[in-house]
Amino acid sequence: MNSKQFYSSVQRELWESRSVYIAPVAVAGLFLFGFLINAVRGPQRLGIERPYDFVALMLMAISFLVAVFYCLDALYGERRDRSILFWKSLPVSDSTTVLSKMSIPVVVVPLVTFAITVATHIAMLLLSSAIFLARGTSGAALWNQLTLTHIWQMLFIHLMAGHGLWYAPIYAWFLLVSAWARRAPLLWAVLPPLAAAAVEKIAFNTSHVAAILQHRFLGGPSVSGAALRSGVSVSGGTTTMSMEGMTPFTLGELLSSPGLWIGFAVATAFLAAAVKLRRDRGPI
Repeated sequence: MNSKQFYSSVQRELWESRSVYIAPVAVAGLFLFGFLINAVRGPQRLGIERPYDFVALMLMAISFLVAVFYCLDALYGERRDRSILFWKSLPVSDSTTVLSKMSIPVVVVPLVTFAITVATHIAMLLLSSAIFLARGTSGAALWNQLTLTHIWQMLFIHLMAGHGLWYAPIYAWFLLVSAWARRAPLLWAVLPPLAAAAVEKIAFNTSHVAAILQHRFLGGPSVSGAALRSGVSVSGGTTTMSMEGMTPFTLGELLSSPGLWIGFAVATAFLAAAVKLRRDRGPI
């Protein structure tokens, strides 16, 4: 694979799929607007780190949705608008094209989300400090108690390891469906796994497929329902979450997990099938 062609293909994907960065920026802007209004209205009643955790978790959720819909449209869209005829006329292999598309949800989206989240956190901190100064009080306590570097470390691990590496077979499956479906790729991507889980439950009264899907979507080698719940607390009827609790694994634990490498093998098979489908199929 030609590295220059791969880099150019990634640039082309970013140029064509601007929602990869526009959607998180828009959500971050809306949150900053709400944060500013809340901060101006009166003293912060929530924990110091809670708004920072909340915006990080919210942007992670948005980034996952962006990645999913990007994958579903990545190969389907070029067949639908017949632009595949133009792209196939260029000296770029199908494998380079598919791998460049795979790099968007696995690498680019997590990095973009991390950068936007860090920028949003800094903007929140500066806004809070300015409001403190306008009221004639010191914001030193905010700077001393807020552990942004720790939040960013947890966020980076969660995005790159969880949303990137651990979700690789999910994204590869969506790309495969995008290369195969003639219409409604979202339904074709979601219904077969759900149908398989339902048939297994009805026929054998077991839930192995559902367990595999749950384990993969929870996002980590040591994540269980109890671990996930440890990152969610209820106080005064309000549900809150923290980055610490939502990232109950280290990068070393992830890399040593058999589930990660099994997922890579599955993702490789899905991507190989997507490459073949793109090579053999024309416009819809």
